[in-house]
Amino acid sequence: MLIVTGANGNLGRGVVEQLLKRVPAEQIGVSVRDVNKAKELMAQGVRVRHGDFDDAESLLYAFEGASQILLVSSGILGEAGIRQHQTAIHAAKKSGAGRVLYTSHVGSSSTSYFPPMIHHAATEALLQESGMPYTSLRNGFYASSLISLIGEAIKTGELIVPVDGPIAWTTHADLAQATAVMLTEQHWDGSSPNLTASEAMDMEGVAAMVSDIVGRPIYRKVVPDEAYREYLTAQGFPEARIAITMGLFRASRNGDFARTSNALAELIGRPPMKLRDFLKASIAHMNQ
Repeated sequence: MLIVTGANGNLGRGVVEQLLKRVPAEQIGVSVRDVNKAKELMAQGVRVRHGDFDDAESLLYAFEGASQILLVSSGILGEAGIRQHQTAIHAAKKSGAGRVLYTSHVGSSSTSYFPPMIHHAATEALLQESGMPYTSLRNGFYASSLISLIGEAIKTGELIVPVDGPIAWTTHADLAQATAVMLTEQHWDGSSPNLTASEAMDMEGVAAMVSDIVGRPIYRKVVPDEAYREYLTAQGFPEARIAITMGLFRASRNGDFARTSNALAELIGRPPMKLRDFLKASIAHMNQ
């Protein structure tokens, strides 16, 4: 049985939907914190069980009979998040699963300026130490993260950012399809090739693209890091989010997210979704 954790989230649910196109529903199980939010999957014949990364016993129950387990990162940073992932990896091993796939990132690094990358690197180390067969999915940066960065700019016509670097913005939908293929058709040991969009773009390119989509000028205004921090503070961003956002720009100008590869296109059998198409659809949704 193929088990997907976090199946109520964007990526996890997308993977399950793709798996349903490839294997019978009774071969798919999900581990979710809230089973009520997964009733639709249950109605389609997917096995739905409660599983919490803070509760090893619940995970053993959710992972029962697993041949492969997709561990979708919990999104909790710091020691608490690492403990959650360690609990999940131990439960996966104890369940007898043959392989674990983990949703890591192309920028995974223990020395990254962007805190989630340190989190991914630590989890990859835990997987290696476990002795289990595993695949660390080197996913591209989620394109959905870009929406919160451009929302204010669409209103004001000014995209205020610090110095940045190119990012290979990649959609959840493409990554979900690729992950389903890897669960059912192809396997890589250790880290996968970079699963990214085919091009990387900096914020100047994003501003130009958004300008074209909305039909009016959107200017990129580059400010010093401290001025950007003050800008985020004035918008009411909590300190934790400010640290993560600042880290994103510092890591991007270090080139951490600029790498691209053909691996994603080869897995899904088509070119990845273009950033312009994603932004156009997302902006249209914002305006509804």
